[in-house]
Amino acid sequence: MTEPLPPQYDPKAVEAPLYRWWRELGLFRPTGRGEPYVIMMPPPNVTAHLHVGHGLNNSVQDVMIRFERMRGRDCLWVPGIDHAGIATQNVVEKLLAKEGKTRFDIGRAAFEARVKAHADATGPVILEQLRRLGVSADWDRTYYTFSDQLSRAVREVFVRWFDAGRIYRGKYIINWCPHCLTALSNEEAEKEETNGSLWRIRYPLRTGQIVVATTRPETMLGDTGVAVHPDDDRYAAMVGKVVRLPLSGRSIPIVADEAVDREFGTGAVKLTPAHDPLDFEIARRHRLPAIDVMNPDATMSAEVPERFRGLDRFEARRRVVRELEAAGLLESVEPHRSAVGHCYRCDTVVEPRLSDQWFVKMAEFGKAALAAYRDGTLTFIPERRGTEYAQWMESIRDWCISRQLWWGHRIPVWYCQAAGCGAMTASRTNLTECPKCRGAVRQDEDVLDTWFSSQLVPFSSLGWPDATADLARYYPGNALVTAPEILFFWVARMIMSGLDVMGRVPFTTIYLHGTVRDTQHRKMSKSLGNGIDPLEVVEKYGADALRYTVVGGLAVGTDVILDPADLESSFATGRNFANKLWNVGRFILSNLDGAVRPLAGKSPNVIGRNELSLADRWIIARCDAAVQEATAGYERLRLNEAAAAVYRFIWNDLADWYLEAIKPRLFGEQPGGDVARAVAVQTFDVALRLLHPVMPFITETLWKRLPGRHLDATIVIAPWPAADHRAEDPRAVAEFTAGQEVITAIRSIRSEYDVPPGQPIRATVCRPGVATQAAIRQLTVTIQRMAKLSDLAVIAEESGNGGATAGAVLTDGTSLTIPLGDLIDTEKECRRLAAESDRLLHAIASLEKKLANEQFVSRAPAEVVQRERDKLTSWRDQVAVLDGKRER
Repeated sequence: MTEPLPPQYDPKAVEAPLYRWWRELGLFRPTGRGEPYVIMMPPPNVTAHLHVGHGLNNSVQDVMIRFERMRGRDCLWVPGIDHAGIATQNVVEKLLAKEGKTRFDIGRAAFEARVKAHADATGPVILEQLRRLGVSADWDRTYYTFSDQLSRAVREVFVRWFDAGRIYRGKYIINWCPHCLTALSNEEAEKEETNGSLWRIRYPLRTGQIVVATTRPETMLGDTGVAVHPDDDRYAAMVGKVVRLPLSGRSIPIVADEAVDREFGTGAVKLTPAHDPLDFEIARRHRLPAIDVMNPDATMSAEVPERFRGLDRFEARRRVVRELEAAGLLESVEPHRSAVGHCYRCDTVVEPRLSDQWFVKMAEFGKAALAAYRDGTLTFIPERRGTEYAQWMESIRDWCISRQLWWGHRIPVWYCQAAGCGAMTASRTNLTECPKCRGAVRQDEDVLDTWFSSQLVPFSSLGWPDATADLARYYPGNALVTAPEILFFWVARMIMSGLDVMGRVPFTTIYLHGTVRDTQHRKMSKSLGNGIDPLEVVEKYGADALRYTVVGGLAVGTDVILDPADLESSFATGRNFANKLWNVGRFILSNLDGAVRPLAGKSPNVIGRNELSLADRWIIARCDAAVQEATAGYERLRLNEAAAAVYRFIWNDLADWYLEAIKPRLFGEQPGGDVARAVAVQTFDVALRLLHPVMPFITETLWKRLPGRHLDATIVIAPWPAADHRAEDPRAVAEFTAGQEVITAIRSIRSEYDVPPGQPIRATVCRPGVATQAAIRQLTVTIQRMAKLSDLAVIAEESGNGGATAGAVLTDGTSLTIPLGDLIDTEKECRRLAAESDRLLHAIASLEKKLANEQFVSRAPAEVVQRERDKLTSWRDQVAVLDGKRER
């Protein structure tokens, strides 16, 4: 007899020791055998603590890698962490601020050392937190985007692209964050619909005026022109004339340009080339100067009239509007809703600003990456994300890669300080002198966008630029799993750099899963206070419960909805399933009397077919169907469908039906106990393997307790169950299903009439169909026991004189009846039904009178009248049901 399991499943006692054992066995490392299967982990920031989004993302990846590992693939899941330039610098600057200091107070070298110490302390923490979820990544290959190896790869790519003319430095309108004090790429300036105003301002001419419309009146202090459309007849006579810029006194020209939208505002737009990308392009075509009216912190610069200098941009806006109004130059103000850029890190409103920045020319990269999607090399899940990817590639703009930070990969460009030289050199190694004239050099102050380094991780983490064995075997990878919000930040750039550097896409399947949201469908965040700490969930309910909940709720293309205020209900499904699974395992293991005869695969040929009962044949067939359904779900990355298929098999088929059906055999009340044990063990074994990718801890714990397991046996590398056509048995499925229908119908009648569970009743089946007749013949004892019957009779025709009955008609036309006298006190029940019917008839009469009142019908809202009519129909139906019961 196998040693019994504890009565309750305790995740705390199981998970940590089991995970350590897996790592000691080296199960998460690739074997070098089989076809490679590679996933690259999206690197969490070194500043971050685990949040529920990490829990979802890494649970999905772990399901995929465990599935393929069991299928014999040479699996490599590469974990990593990101140095996270803006985010990490912000954290450390806040720590300095508490000391009353800024980074400028301590200097660049000391600040970098301070940030490095912080990153070294916090970076590994999140990886340890991921391990508590059961993440089976190869931790020995953990990459860090600021390591020496990956930094070398960053320099190599930068220098290659610089020398090829793909990286350039130039003036352009960039997105500037006044809080982070750095440039942002277009993708990092997240657009939010915001309520604002549209101001119409009169710009005087020598004779007359022109009215311009703007959403940012403070920038007018930097206007260098006014633009109209060349085909706009309203302004044709004004083109070439000069207007006086209000509040500053400067004279600026009126120009005609086709980029002007005649439908916006007045059709005349102010040109502020240093603070608007469209204005910048128009001004460049018309050779108008650009005046930067803001400092880096978004206060007004020395380029504006003295009374505005030093004002915050929004205070300057208010003052500009007041002065325009006082001067009679403000024609009108109207509400206006527009998309305003916000910093993706700190949510500050970004400022379009003319600046010298480093850029990557993206057009050629984009063409190659788009072609990889068009020819089917890349597959997006869900498919609509592929359309978004293609649209972005078709309109791709140059990528601003420089950031005005101190934490990050410093741009490897050196400027010669010698008079008359002026050389600018990009170098793989640090320079101490100019390669051209040997003069002194100065390195560029900016650092690279964090995404520049993370775009390279599919190959830099495998040893590139060296020709390593890992790179040869594991590049390109197979799948990438991440959130859709970084499709353009990271995913698209990995594809482009992979194609350029390695000649092949870094992965072929991109699974962009949904977002975890609260019950109000808001994205979970610290600022909203609606987040869920996954470690708290693990502590309370176990990692398996969390994993099953998020994976089971993750239909493709949808979000996961959880209630942060009620973890009990949010994770009840996963916790309850773990408990159910534990109880199934305890029951099976506690009823193993000696050795269990094996079933190879699921084939009934190992045990003679004549030894298998109808229930045995049915559960074997259902098990095979579960294998096919779950495998298809895992393969197609419909992971919720795979999880649901295993759930149904374990909870419904195995626990609720098969184990209940074989109890008399297991307890020695009927023959065939050894066969029943063999079938139960084998199908449970298969079920555990099917479920292991989703719930690794509890499945390993139970699987190791099954008969014949060696001490070092582990489900982690157990063979994936294969579908077996010999297990298909349509006849057994039809017959057992018919038996289930008989039992379910009787249980429904018992429930309808509130029959006590222990009260036996009689049932009669009339004119049974072929499947029902076969089911009753083979399952009579099972039906009687599970439906609590004292007798089950089969008749050819109904006699018609058996008294009042309750009944049901089964799918195949079989009539099932139960004497009401077995269920209730018929006289008492008839009185109750009559009283309820009378009550409803009085209500019906009152409602009919109400609906016959023409004033009510004509004056009441149509939906109110319809509700009353629906209520009348429902009450009449209820009376018919009550009368039918009385007649029976």
